[in-house]
Amino acid sequence: MMITAVNTIRIKKGRVDEILSRFQTPKSVHTFEGFILMQVLKKDNSPDYDELKICTTWEDQTFFGKWLESRAANKAHAQKSEQKTEDSPILGSELTTFEVAIQHKPAVVQP
Repeated sequence: MMITAVNTIRIKKGRVDEILSRFQTPKSVHTFEGFILMQVLKKDNSPDYDELKICTTWEDQTFFGKWLESRAANKAHAQKSEQKTEDSPILGSELTTFEVAIQHKPAVVQP
């Protein structure tokens, strides 16, 4: 059963591009078995802080779990922890997962 994992990152107002730039280039997650898609969503209407949602879609929970436990995931999260200094733009983050219950693709128009 396909799932989407969403990491919501709250960022100090005006500093979102510092974090957004980290996702410009594909990383090791893109090479993992079962990985389908990554989307980085930038919230544009919050007056108090900026927000990114890093959404990864996986063939099923097993593949996501393997990635989460992997050395690459641990390394990525360790780097994030290192940046928890006073000057860090990151205010906090939360990881949630969702079962993809319904998905629609564009309609195919027959000639």
